[in-house]
Amino acid sequence: MPTDVIMPQMGESITEGTITKWRVGVGDTVERDDPLFDIATDKVDTEVPAALTGRLVEILVPEGETVTVNTVVGRIAAEGEAWSPALSEGADQPAAARGGNGRVPDTAAAETEAASPVPETEAPTAAPKVRRQPRSSPLVRRMAREHGVDLADVPGTGEGGRVSKQDMLAFLERRDESAAAAAPESEPAAAPVAAEVAGPQAGDEPPPAVEPALPAPEIAADDRAEPISHIRRSIAEHMVRSRRTSAHVTTVFEVDMTRVVAVRTANAAAFEDRAGVRLTLMPFFAQTAIGALGEFPVLNASLGGDQIVYHRAINLGIAVALPDGLIVPVLQRADERNFMGLARGIADLAARARGGSLSPEEVRGGTFTITNPGPFGALFGTPIIAQPQVAILGVGGVHKRPVVVDQDAIAVRSMVFLALSFDHRLIDGAVADQFMASVKTRLENWPEGEIGL
Repeated sequence: MPTDVIMPQMGESITEGTITKWRVGVGDTVERDDPLFDIATDKVDTEVPAALTGRLVEILVPEGETVTVNTVVGRIAAEGEAWSPALSEGADQPAAARGGNGRVPDTAAAETEAASPVPETEAPTAAPKVRRQPRSSPLVRRMAREHGVDLADVPGTGEGGRVSKQDMLAFLERRDESAAAAAPESEPAAAPVAAEVAGPQAGDEPPPAVEPALPAPEIAADDRAEPISHIRRSIAEHMVRSRRTSAHVTTVFEVDMTRVVAVRTANAAAFEDRAGVRLTLMPFFAQTAIGALGEFPVLNASLGGDQIVYHRAINLGIAVALPDGLIVPVLQRADERNFMGLARGIADLAARARGGSLSPEEVRGGTFTITNPGPFGALFGTPIIAQPQVAILGVGGVHKRPVVVDQDAIAVRSMVFLALSFDHRLIDGAVADQFMASVKTRLENWPEGEIGL
């Protein structure tokens, strides 16, 4: 039997992916680990390699279609393996007839039943028409479940009929208006009285709040409108979900980077010759954050349901700006690397992120993230936590300015603002500030020999 090719999961919070390009056509041979197809999510655009050597015998999900993770998107027959359409379910069926996992339901039983004579006492019934669900985000599907809405009833204005959050909110608003118009005139007055008398019952859950639909922007004649990209739509959904999930609080510390800047300046050339990468400030921030996480492991934890998961390894996410969005590759087990290993790993991930050559494993499993808007001129920001993490460190720009030193003296120092956004559901303000104080102390007292030379 051919081997199923499935949509991989690109990270804990990723539930779907879009096939942007098939690298191999039906009937073509492919070697193990050769690029098979390209996918796009909010975290990564990458190639998915073939899991075995063989021949691509089926493509079940065409280019441009978004499906959930673990969906069967194609099939590969191994070398020497006989194959015909009869060996796979629905090889000749159109995509619209396939189920949610990319397979076509077995119709053998239905065909047998149709061939059997129908008793005279029973009238044959027409087969129920299958309503194909339009494409939508996990947020929209959750809203549909909460409000008892069949997504097939919601007109989608997105690309290919995709149902957006705005489409869902507009549909709910129209439904509520229709229900209010159809209700008897006395009903609105009676409902509050009944609710006031009965009151909330034990175990009752409050009805989900429905946000009003946002007004559409006015488009002037000289304006340019274009469809929102898949990566931008996904980023927006994840950012909004994170703000709704975590109790975001940000604390900002000012740090004297004069000693670190001096160490970097004195060793930049020798470090690049030996390590093969340019010496930036990011490895300094990474190593100090890793050390502080060892002191305060709650910032390297996750909230999962009713339990706290303390991660043994520190998998460090490094935010990388791209022309059309943001990606956060993960340096796995960063706590096991020395300074030079951190510098090489960060440089390698950033280069391959910008080149679009990250693998799925390199964007998943992060336990703590560092984002660095400083090179763009920012003093500091209030970054949004990457779920299911509980903290993210934002690094501002390093600038020289006059500061008070030695009580009453004024000196020009290299200063930076560090902003830590943390989840107040788990992390208390005192613990967050203690973590930042540890980072500050480590940077301001950086030992000259701790750069691997």
